[in-house]
Amino acid sequence: MMLGFPCLMYYFWVCLEYYQGTLITPTSYTKEGLVEFVSLIVTKVKTGAAPTPVAIKIYMGFVVYSAICAYFMPGPVVQGLPLPSLKGNKLKYLCNGLSSWYLTLFLSAVLHVTGVFRLTAIIDNFGSIMTVAIIWGFTMSTLVFLSGFITGNQHRMSGNLIYDFFMGSILNPRIGHLDLKMWAETRVPWPVLFYTSVSCAIKQYELSGSVSAPIAFMVLAHWLYCNACQKGEECIPTSWDIFYEKDGFMLIFWNMAGVPFTYGYAPIYLLKSQMATGVVIQHSLPVTIGLFVTLLFAYYFFDTGNSQKNRFRMEQNGSFMTRNAFPQLPWGHIKNPSYIKTEHGNLLLTSGWWGVVRKPHYTADLIQSLSWGLVTGFGSYLPYFYFTFFVIVLTHRASRDMERCAKKYGKDWERYCERVPYILVPYVF
Repeated sequence: MMLGFPCLMYYFWVCLEYYQGTLITPTSYTKEGLVEFVSLIVTKVKTGAAPTPVAIKIYMGFVVYSAICAYFMPGPVVQGLPLPSLKGNKLKYLCNGLSSWYLTLFLSAVLHVTGVFRLTAIIDNFGSIMTVAIIWGFTMSTLVFLSGFITGNQHRMSGNLIYDFFMGSILNPRIGHLDLKMWAETRVPWPVLFYTSVSCAIKQYELSGSVSAPIAFMVLAHWLYCNACQKGEECIPTSWDIFYEKDGFMLIFWNMAGVPFTYGYAPIYLLKSQMATGVVIQHSLPVTIGLFVTLLFAYYFFDTGNSQKNRFRMEQNGSFMTRNAFPQLPWGHIKNPSYIKTEHGNLLLTSGWWGVVRKPHYTADLIQSLSWGLVTGFGSYLPYFYFTFFVIVLTHRASRDMERCAKKYGKDWERYCERVPYILVPYVF
């Protein structure tokens, strides 16, 4: 995965940049044909995706900027869950994502309008920026991995160097009060994804004098997702990634390079297709309205589902707070929720969306990701990569979670499954 996924990213980029999203294949599967195919990919990458000073300034500039914002911008401080590695103590998290997000939106508009930094530079240098992100993903993974040994804070090490590098050596790497794991999860990937869509929209407007409904759809979709991460950041310290997962290549590379440069193929495909053929991909009015309604419904499902569970956890943790971040959706907080209390003392929520299916946020994520593909039509598989990837990842993660909970909670889990029998889709799965 550590070697293959970057190669897959380059292959997809070549298909988008030079072949309008067509998945190219070798002319033959002989040794000569495969060598010729690999040589073609390498040549295209060298030509269009080599790291450049401009790409380094754009990507690393944003990485440094976002870290400075995460360190200094104002925001509430919340406590995470009790950590066994800290003998039950809780870490504090400065949740200033919202103020940083609004500042970023304002500054990016000013920089673009004044010409100091035109946002179209993102899509114009996308391949090179992706390479810088890949290099930084490996670099940061290595630095954080070594920090676990330097500080003596290794956790759950297997003794297998490759596996431990992939999973990580340290649980909560920090620079002062800046939690690197939470910063990497929220402050880099989703804003980069959003600004890629914005860059495509502005580029399309410069080319044709208007922005098509499908690209506007993607700008909205990515804004909603990114905004959700920032406005609900105080819920993240109680999430599984922050509480349990070590900060290794799996999380770091995915957040630094994987998410922002593989989840956003839809707007890039829409733009590149138009640039190559001169034809703007559009849909009928009923289809367009249907897609927007589906997106907004799935987002509501996603936002309130995550909010219900994490605010329930925060209430148990004593860190619950009320915020007025936009948008605050109805039914995001369940008062007097029903739950099953296990022998371990854990509470299994059975109210709200969590009383309908066991993983409602997964279902909402899958619907959103499918809509991101459907808005492009069926001219290329690449806009559907995010959806197919999520189907595999989320169903596998859900099955692992079910198995882990069954072992941990025993008969209490059986009671919970009787109360909430379906995992993702009622009466189906």
